[in-house]
Amino acid sequence: MEIKSNKIDGANATIEATILSEVINANLEKIAKELAKTASVQGFRKGKVPIAIVKKQYGEKLVQDAESEALREVLTQGLADLNIANEALIGEPNIYKFDKSDDKIEVAIKVAMRPEIELGDYASMIKDFDKPAVSDADVEKRIKDLSQSQSPLSDIKRNRKMKDGDTAVIDFEGSVDGEVFEGGTAENFELLLGSGQFIPGFEDQLIGVKRDEEVVIDVTFPENYGGKELAGKPASFKVKVNGIKVKDEVVIDDEFAKKMLSGQEDATVEELTKQVKAQIENEELAKLYNDDLKPALLETFVKDLAFDLPEFVVDQEIDMALNKKAQTMSEEEVQVLRDSEEKLNELRDTFRDDAQRSVRATFIIDALAIAENVKVEEQEVMQTIYYEAMQSGQDPKKAYDQYKDAGYLPAVQMSMVEDKVLSQLLNSKIKEA
Repeated sequence: MEIKSNKIDGANATIEATILSEVINANLEKIAKELAKTASVQGFRKGKVPIAIVKKQYGEKLVQDAESEALREVLTQGLADLNIANEALIGEPNIYKFDKSDDKIEVAIKVAMRPEIELGDYASMIKDFDKPAVSDADVEKRIKDLSQSQSPLSDIKRNRKMKDGDTAVIDFEGSVDGEVFEGGTAENFELLLGSGQFIPGFEDQLIGVKRDEEVVIDVTFPENYGGKELAGKPASFKVKVNGIKVKDEVVIDDEFAKKMLSGQEDATVEELTKQVKAQIENEELAKLYNDDLKPALLETFVKDLAFDLPEFVVDQEIDMALNKKAQTMSEEEVQVLRDSEEKLNELRDTFRDDAQRSVRATFIIDALAIAENVKVEEQEVMQTIYYEAMQSGQDPKKAYDQYKDAGYLPAVQMSMVEDKVLSQLLNSKIKEA
């Protein structure tokens, strides 16, 4: 066989070959002889079936197997010529040419390799940054909010006008176009004013109302309201204020600290203050990481670390973006793409830069994870999905199975690896406030 191998770059190569009919025939003879030893053909004892009968019975299948064997030989020899190990390959080889004639087969195969990434002194690409500062006022407010959350509600004795932060005890009846709608009525409902629990504008119109007063509140349901039959529609609520409740003051002392730090024998206000400050610092740091530092750091790596990308991986990323775009298009627009390869390719090219950036980021995270010895096991992925499901009131096992059946577990795992790697790198650059 005549084989021509060409390494396009560090991640892509082609192997072209001319397979002569003699090679196919030799492979066919060899396969037929092996099959004759085990084939079951009526009228012949096992192992005694003539080669000619085997060829007649399994004709086309033998030809296909002989051609496949020749293709494997081409691929094996081509990879050896290129000095590419099987473990370095990504995805299946792409046979983009297979032209058969009477005396030969012309084939061309594309292969993709995992790119070799020279990370260099990647730590020097990470800038030092200041740990978010938390003021005493921030800590005091958080502790006060904690005390408020633990405080019971009590009816106020004096009948004053309601204000933000009061809890209104109300009866209400809502209607749209004069018709009472399902779920629009309640009695003795406790509504914290300023919580944003109700439709925008509802709570504001209760400010200044007193106990035993009746008012009519006019609002408009948001366009994105969950109930489609109410979304965007004006509504009118008849409201009667039955009572006004406020939170009792809670004394912030060591006894309160013991309630907040359950199980800690040495719980004091000082220890509570210390832990609350640490909690706020962690929250602020997580916000800084997720909103700013992690995206910026990954963008730095993507911009500064140069290496070749496997074409088919980029094409897969483009395909996903194209499919997502198609879901938002009209049938007429989709048909235009079906009818015009030129327009389809033009649309595909609009996704190429983002696709290349995404693929580059994925390989960089993979390389950094190896360099930083960061791993995320399947058990950790399961625990994360279980926890998030419980937080949102879902069945954890069912949620995990849905992720698994949809093939999303690798993506979740990769996302967790990215989060761990970038956090680990940034943690080494924190300057205490």
